[in-house]
Order: sequence, then C-alpha cells, then structure tokens
Amino acid sequence: MRVAGFITAYKLYIRIKMREKLVERQVQWILSYIQGGTADVWKENIMEELEARKVEYETAEEFGREEKKSVKAVELRKLEQGGRTMEEFIQEFKRTARGSRYEGRLLMLWQPLITKDK
Repeated sequence: MRVAGFITAYKLYIRIKMREKLVERQVQWILSYIQGGTADVWKENIMEELEARKVEYETAEEFGREEKKSVKAVELRKLEQGGRTMEEFIQEFKRTARGSRYEGRLLMLWQPLITKDK
C-alpha cells in the first residue's frame, strides 16, 4: 500500500474505532502496521523518542502529517531521470545551467508538438 493509501486507511480506522483513545495509543497502533526494511529502524527510533518524551503529538493526524513529509522527501530522492537519481540529475542540471543566461530564473523547455498526418 502506498503512503497516501495507508494514511487514509489509518485516519478512517482511528475515527471509527479509536476516537476515544489517547493520542499515544493511536500513534502506537499506526506504528504497529509499519514494517519492513528501513521502516523497522525508523519505527524503532520513533518509539524510542516517544518513550523518552523527546517528541509528542497533539493528534494522530499531526504525527501522520509530519511523517508524510519525510516519506515524500525520500520518494523525491528516489525518483530517476534518464537512469540517474533526481539528486544526480538536479546537480548536473545546476552545473549545466551555471553561467548560462538562465541562471537564477525559472527554466522551461518548450518543444512544439509535432503531429504527422497518416
């Protein structure tokens, strides 16, 4: 399940079944469904921060909103352009644009649509 789908599902479940529960219990329930690979390490770190009271959330939605931003940032870094990661592509793009008349301005490539009559 993608992040957006998971967030929608847990919000719905919390509204229906866990509305009266403490926010900490709601967050723990959400964490119980996050599994696999680096997500396990991330979950362990979040649980440690919660137990040590280093972080607190007013609502489960606040927790989800903050974590969704982190996940989206990771997803952006994983995107590829021409076989390169977005970070590699952006750095190459910046190097190529440096010193051009486009530096510091919005860059937009325009290519007319070519249609062929059959």
